[in-house]
Amino acid sequence: MAAVHLVPAPARGIDAGDGPWLAVQIWAGREHATADHLRARGCDVFLPQRRDVRIWSDRRKSIVRPLFPGYAFCRATADTCGRIVTTPGVLRLVGGAGGPSPVPVEEIDAIQRLVASELAIEPLPRFHPGQRVVIACGPLRGIHGVVITTKHSRRLVLSVTLLQRSVAVTLDPGWVSTIDASSRLA
Repeated sequence: MAAVHLVPAPARGIDAGDGPWLAVQIWAGREHATADHLRARGCDVFLPQRRDVRIWSDRRKSIVRPLFPGYAFCRATADTCGRIVTTPGVLRLVGGAGGPSPVPVEEIDAIQRLVASELAIEPLPRFHPGQRVVIACGPLRGIHGVVITTKHSRRLVLSVTLLQRSVAVTLDPGWVSTIDASSRLA
């Protein structure tokens, strides 16, 4: 685990392009409120969310839930780390003994694109090893992930390795090509 090297924030507020993305562990169930507190403190926050439908005997309700319960992501600089860890609802910055560990920009970009695609997202409790693929076309073009097969469909798994969490999305088999070979999965 590499330690994060934080750069000082610019004098006129935080530039969203500065600093690494860090995973922030948050009290479960308080993700939205804590993300609002972080934004009010001037932090660049990414709280990936998914829409879930709850069905009761007399009605259906669509609710928005965090994609990674108990976690959000913040861009951090030397000046913002103190603001992040002292925010109500924040438990800690995820990392090791050397300090917080950065989340690779590619993983954050893949999750942002997945959320923006509005495809049906299903969280998975952990990463399932399988064949590495790249999406060749469609709204997720260029994203790398692992394909798993369920009873009736293929799913692309995107992982945030630092959190040891994954999410899955149903795929059109024509969108996927293997990284090792140019043939498409059938």
